[in-house]
Amino acid sequence: MLVDGGLAAVLAFLGTASTVATGRLAGIPLALVLAVPVVFRRTYPAAAFAAAVAIGGLQVLIDSRPNPTDLVIVILLYTLAAYTPRRISITGLAICLVGSAAAVGRWMPDQLSLLNSVLVGSIMFAGPALIAWVFGDSMRYRRAYYTGLEDRAARLEAERDAQAQIAAAAERARIARELHDVVAHNVSVMVVQADGASYALLSDPDRARAALAAIASTGRQALTEMRRMLGVLRRDEDGTEPGRAPLPGIGQLGELLEQTRATGLAVSFTVEGVPQPLPGGAALAAYRIVQESLTNTRKHGGPRATAQVTLRYLEDALLLRITDDGQGPAAASDGAGHGLTGMRERVAIYGGWVQAGPRPSGGYQVTARLPLAPASPQEMYADAGGAGAV
Repeated sequence: MLVDGGLAAVLAFLGTASTVATGRLAGIPLALVLAVPVVFRRTYPAAAFAAAVAIGGLQVLIDSRPNPTDLVIVILLYTLAAYTPRRISITGLAICLVGSAAAVGRWMPDQLSLLNSVLVGSIMFAGPALIAWVFGDSMRYRRAYYTGLEDRAARLEAERDAQAQIAAAAERARIARELHDVVAHNVSVMVVQADGASYALLSDPDRARAALAAIASTGRQALTEMRRMLGVLRRDEDGTEPGRAPLPGIGQLGELLEQTRATGLAVSFTVEGVPQPLPGGAALAAYRIVQESLTNTRKHGGPRATAQVTLRYLEDALLLRITDDGQGPAAASDGAGHGLTGMRERVAIYGGWVQAGPRPSGGYQVTARLPLAPASPQEMYADAGGAGAV
């Protein structure tokens, strides 16, 4: 407003000086009043233009000759085109063109022919109005274009932040599954061994010592896996990655079964079909499914429970079936359900599915299907619910 006030003062001075120089002192008030709307042209563009047009119409009506202050009309038409919708600015342009014709007819009715009147009106009045409107409309278009670019950049930034949050949440869920699988399995082994050691402490010291040694070995294994997972989350201070053991897979199932048998749970293992390699992540998922299922059997199946692990290699998938003859579905339920939820999330990532529930003859059964080839996103969503179970 300060800048526009300075512009209004300059226009008022020029109009007043021109009026005084020509001896038409009656036009001084109109020149001063006509400059005032320029001060408010950005804040109230339509109202300022309407006020200036009214004053300009009065100037034509009383036959007050044009002066430099009349440039206010052109400036306000530019502002109208730059700051208001096009339908409003086009109306303002039409008013200016009609006013130009009225001014030519009022001030030069007899001095010029019709053709000359048109030329003079176009050069002195209509031409500047058209140029001002074109520049103003172009400015409005560029301003809208830049505003659209800023909005798009803001949306892209918001989407980037949202994607980062989703990725962080997915990574936290993956780490939570890993922690649950490692901690639940190893702690359950240690609890079983500790119970056995407490019973055999007096009657069979050698067996108690063996159980304590198994507890120590299991604890060290749990610490090793914890360090490996934590190593994924950080780097050493010198910027190098800490050494990490390879992730477990199908090849490590033998060690898992031996560790489970050492706790007193009898487990049989069967492989059907021709073994085929699994993608690294799917092999880890298969290992964790077997690990979680055996942990649940050991926790809920009872002291006399036995388990059977079957791997069936199909043409395009690996079918895992882990069954037990424990105490039934009520006991086999996994409390808050983190284990089964973790299984389903793991398998859904690779386009497979998991089914778990009680067996008609007693006990519990977990069945999972893992594709041997990476799945497309459509297959992942289609198979995650367990459709097409074998």
